[in-house]
Amino acid sequence: MAIKYTLQGLLIYLTMAAFLAAFVATAARRKKAGQWLFAIGFCVSLVSYVYRWIDGRHVPLQNLFEVFLCLGLVCYPISLLSRRGLRIGGQWADMLIAAVVLFPAGFVFHAEQQHLPPALQSWLFVPHVAVYMLAYIFMAMAGARAAIELATADRSISDRILPFEQATYELIALGFPLLTLGLILGSIWGKRAWGDYWGWDPKELWSLASWLVYAGYFHWRYMFGKKHPHINSLWAIAGMAVIIITLLWVNLSRLFPGLHSYAT
Repeated sequence: MAIKYTLQGLLIYLTMAAFLAAFVATAARRKKAGQWLFAIGFCVSLVSYVYRWIDGRHVPLQNLFEVFLCLGLVCYPISLLSRRGLRIGGQWADMLIAAVVLFPAGFVFHAEQQHLPPALQSWLFVPHVAVYMLAYIFMAMAGARAAIELATADRSISDRILPFEQATYELIALGFPLLTLGLILGSIWGKRAWGDYWGWDPKELWSLASWLVYAGYFHWRYMFGKKHPHINSLWAIAGMAVIIITLLWVNLSRLFPGLHSYAT
């Protein structure tokens, strides 16, 4: 772990500080201040992402440093959609997620520029990775609501926002089509780049595993969810655990060498 003494690093740390300050303000019941700090953090994050884009001369989605930079960027818009469009509460969790996903970019992964390998010089590069990043944040926010639902003893909630179990479902319902689109785009890209729609690559397998977990969530919730809402939440948390394996362990572990090794 190393601190980045660069303009890029400074922008990341300012963004993290704003997100953490938003979390603290919201937890202290200063919701308006928290929302302003969250918005300021997003603006700094946008500057950081655009700076990386200009400096690297390609959309910053190539490696895990850029992926986590993107994940931090999309947290605010998705949280804003959840709050205003879907009546979902618990925005303090989104602020914390936004700060946490920037930690690997700020302290773990190196930020040196790299040339795009041939596999990434495809028009499918941006849409394939981008829809996955959006899906992952939807699922992370759903997992946070599921954890809150399991941990909250008092089930009473305001009429203006959805219960956390319902909020979990709404977020997964938005994220799941993006997971599906990511798989489809990935298979088309695989055909163009490597000659096959499906190559049994570890990243492909774990991406399919995460899709199957969430498909199982929908089936369980439809069949038995009303009687066992806690198990609905456990499904959502399990899905997020598989996504973490897909994003991190498969890319970093030597147990899973594959065609996606450029992601490290």
